Amino acid sequence: MRNIALKMSYVGTAYHGWQTQKNGATVQEVLESALAAVVGHPVRCIGAGRTDAGVHASVYVANFQTESTIPCSRLPLAVNTRLPGDIVVQKATEVSPDFNAIGSCLKKEYTYQIFNSRIRDPFYVDRVWFYPKKLDAEVMAAAAAEFTGTHDFAAVRSVGTETRSTVRTVHYFQVERREDLILCRVCANGFLYNMVRAMVGTLVYVSDGKLSPADIPGILERGNRTAAGPTAPACGLYMTGLWYDEEVF
Repeated sequence: MRNIALKMSYVGTAYHGWQTQKNGATVQEVLESALAAVVGHPVRCIGAGRTDAGVHASVYVANFQTESTIPCSRLPLAVNTRLPGDIVVQKATEVSPDFNAIGSCLKKEYTYQIFNSRIRDPFYVDRVWFYPKKLDAEVMAAAAAEFTGTHDFAAVRSVGTETRSTVRTVHYFQVERREDLILCRVCANGFLYNMVRAMVGTLVYVSDGKLSPADIPGILERGNRTAAGPTAPACGLYMTGLWYDEEVF
């Protein structure tokens, strides 16, 4: 039995997230259907994370088991002919039997995009958070720095997914302005449900003067979700980086 890892990317607008569910199309079920048609048997994929409805991935990893002998070099083209245009398999690699796309992941990076202009851009529809009020990226960066380190992040998560602990380590949280586009890039050993979107909403609150960077440590210490900023819309969030011990790609 071979264990195959897939490097992928997808636009999440049309999907109810990665994970298969009853109430709508998901990336996982569409991918599994395409893979099954190629390898000739039912396929169960393990994904690197459970992205929410409307969230995108410029980098994503999934793995599956197969007895098929199709070379990895041929898999991407064969699968892509059976996938819609908003999901793409870029590369396939045979990995060790115990490799698991989520369990073997050491850290992840998400990037949140805000289009900060008085006039919206039609090419960014469902790809960014359109925010017409002027934002101060430098103040947002100062607030983002307060999230780095190991903390209890209960104050910036939504209820919905049970977890043993709300303690995570944020390795970096960077904010950069590129003309009208503000990029909020955060890397951690793991993320809670809606954690990135809640942190970005908090940064916007800081820019708007509703909070200050100095308020962030106290918000985290108290663990009160209502003290932080709102949950930013899903459309601006992208998975952009994944790290593993094993050289997958």
